[in-house]
Formats: sequence, C-alpha cells, structure tokens
Amino acid sequence: MEQDTIIKLAYLVAAVLFIFGLKGLTHPRTAVRGNLLGALGMLVAVLATLVDQQLLQHAVGYWLIAIGLIIGAGIGVVLAVRIQMTAMPQLVALFNGFGGGASVLVAGAELITHNPAKEGVDATITSGLLAGLIGAVTFWGSLVAFAKLQEYKSFKKPFEYPARQPLNALLGLIVVGLLVLGAVYPAHAWWIYFLLVLVASVLGVTLVNPIGGADMPVVIALLNSYSGLAACATGFVLGNTVLIIAGSLVGASGLILTSIMCKAMNRSLAHVLFGVLEPSADMASADDVYAGKVKSTTADEVAMLYDTARRAVIVPGYGMAVAQAQHAVRELAQVLESRGIEVEYAIHPVAGRMPGHMNVLLAEAEVPYEQLKEPGDVNPGMAQTDVALVIGANDVVNPEARDNPQSPIAGMPIIEVDRARTVIVVKRSLSPGFAGIPNPLFAADNTLMYFGDGKKAIMDLVAALKE
Repeated sequence: MEQDTIIKLAYLVAAVLFIFGLKGLTHPRTAVRGNLLGALGMLVAVLATLVDQQLLQHAVGYWLIAIGLIIGAGIGVVLAVRIQMTAMPQLVALFNGFGGGASVLVAGAELITHNPAKEGVDATITSGLLAGLIGAVTFWGSLVAFAKLQEYKSFKKPFEYPARQPLNALLGLIVVGLLVLGAVYPAHAWWIYFLLVLVASVLGVTLVNPIGGADMPVVIALLNSYSGLAACATGFVLGNTVLIIAGSLVGASGLILTSIMCKAMNRSLAHVLFGVLEPSADMASADDVYAGKVKSTTADEVAMLYDTARRAVIVPGYGMAVAQAQHAVRELAQVLESRGIEVEYAIHPVAGRMPGHMNVLLAEAEVPYEQLKEPGDVNPGMAQTDVALVIGANDVVNPEARDNPQSPIAGMPIIEVDRARTVIVVKRSLSPGFAGIPNPLFAADNTLMYFGDGKKAIMDLVAALKE
C-alpha cells in the first residue's frame, strides 16, 4: 500500500474518532471517553501529518517541530495542573485565541512562501485570506474576552469611544473590500493578507469590547466556533483533509452551542454582538433597592428551616466556583436526603462564565446527573419548594429580568427562586452580578441573606444540621 493511501486512511480514522469523541462529550457519563477518543484522533492526525513528506518537503525540519512540541506540551501540562476550575472560562478563551492565532500564522506563511497565485491555485488565496480574517478576529477577540473574564480593572467596563457601531461597520466594509481585492489581484496576496489581518485584529477588539454581563458564555461559544472556522480555512490552504474536517466540526458545534446559549438568554445573536448590556441611568440604585430591607441569617437558623422542609432546590452560581464549594454542596444535599428531603439542583444554562460551567463543577463533586434540572423543568414546582438555596448566583435569579422591561437583562429566562416559600442566598456581600445591576431578590420578604465565603458557609450549615 502506498504511503499516500495510508495517510488518507489515517486521516479518515482521525475524522471518525473526532466525530465519536464529540458524540461522547454530549453526556457526562461518556464525556471522559469522548475526550480520550478526540485526543486519540488528534494523535493519529499529527503522526500522519509528520509522516507525510510531501507536506514537510519545504519545512525547516523535524528538529524545530520537536522543539515546538516540547514547549507546547510543557505549557499544556503546567496549565492543566495549576489552573483552577474557577479559571477554566479564561483558559477556554485563551485556547480559542491560540487556535485563531495559529491559523493566522500558518495560512500567512503558506501564502508568502509558496505564492499560490504563481502556482495557478487562486482558490487557495481566498481560503488563506479567510483564515487570516477569522483567525485575527478570534485571537484578539479572545484576548479581550480573557481580560473581561479575569476582571482586569481596565476591562471591567467597555472602552468608550464615539461612533462605536459605525466604526465596526466601516471595518467590516474594509475587510470585504480587501477580500475582493485579494481575489482580483492574487499576485499581491501577501501584502493584502497583511492589511487584512491588521484590520481584522482591530475588528476583533471592537466587536468584543462592548460585550459583557451574562452574554459572556455566548461570546465564548462563538469564539470557539470562529477558531474552528479559521482552522477549516487553513486546511484548504494546506490541502489537509483532516484539518478541514476537524475545523468544520468545531465550527459547527460552536455555532450550535451559541444558538443554545442565545435561546437560554432569550436574545438574538445580533443583539448579543451589537447590543450593549449595561445598566441605564434611570435604573434604581443599590441603596434604593436594599436600604433597610435586607435580612441576614446564620447557619443555625437555616438548619431550623430545613427541619420542616420536604422539598429543597439548590441553585449554584459563579460564587460557588470561586469558593470551590461544590463538594460541600454535595455533602449538604446528602445530609438533606438522609432526612427524607427531596433535593434538586437548578442549573441555568448561562450560570458561571462559560457554557456548562456549573455542570462540570457538580460532576467533579459526583452529583448525580439526574438531579440537575434546567429552569423550565424546575420553575413549575418552585411554588411548592420549601427552601431554595442560592449559592453565589445573581443575574440568573434576578426577578428584574422577568418583571422590568427596562432592565438590561429583560426577557432572559431566570430560575424563579423568589416564588419559593423561603429563599436563602449565600454571598459574601450585596455586590452586583456580572451584569452590574442590583437584585431585588436580596431584599424580598421571603429572602434571608447568609453572608460569608461559600464553602465555609455551607460547611457550617452541614455542621449545624448534624448537631
């Protein structure tokens, strides 16, 4: 069997492994296996590419590839060991950005060194320009998303400048013009590519800059899709089948996830990208909402509430992730269940800072998947819930989204914990959520604020229940 045939078969095997890997990732019970299948598929694809001498005949040599492999693997190991679950959204944002940046470099190098126009492969020019465009937007947009998720002071609020949307429109028109120019004058593709990447880099920053609040999970999913599309376009530039397939899978799955997140937010993708989610000047201040109305509680008082409870709902949020309280929450649920109390977890699709953030944390604590309920499943029974325990969640339980059409999060489906008989909110303070608006739930008549670190608060509650 010829080497070319073997390589194509290896690419086919890798593509099949990618597909089965993605299928496995759709359920917690098969997620680990799916991840391993995807990794195995990537190993097969990498080995096949290294064996393909035709692709490497213009390369600098295996020694430089080995150096890059060692450096990249070292960084990957360090990140895998040291990154906490709370920082996983930031890491995902960086991964998306690195994927886009790699596409920019690889496609650019191919266009400059091989000059497809002189070789009569004009279609490669268009693919290369698209790879540069999408990759640059992904790279710089992901860096801005990372800075927002990391809550760097300079990025907590969008940079203000005049004509924000007209500027994006102008940059978009310039990008389209450069793509057309590259198709008309392929012999000048290298400098057109440089200009395109430069403009797309600015566009990546200006597109993500105004986005914030609860929209961040949508942005992460969309940037993930962008990185896949950039890889797919680079695959056409290189003539690499498996890169085209892998990029298409990532791009398609990212778009599907983006659509799911938008539906969970009850917002269109256009509104997420071009709308601004921030409090308006005429909204009530925190002092107006909370003054003299907030009631605090203690672990012993909360334990007494559970003495007569028959149904309990736990609503985790980003605060649970920050406090690393998922294992304490699992222990709390076990204690309640031992008393005959029905326990469910209400998981909002955009809780946390990335899609599935709460699901991953609770799966790490071995919480049964069957107990994780979406808002549409848990809300109908909320009025019959004796105690709703909110741990670090804010925007996803804010009744303003349901009751105030002028709210920045108006129309977003929420977990309606305010309808429960008693609501216990575990938070360090009355600070607003990522949307930056006060939450009337904290001052409601049936709400008690249990102030403190999430993990310590739940552990104290467990101790009080056991006494």
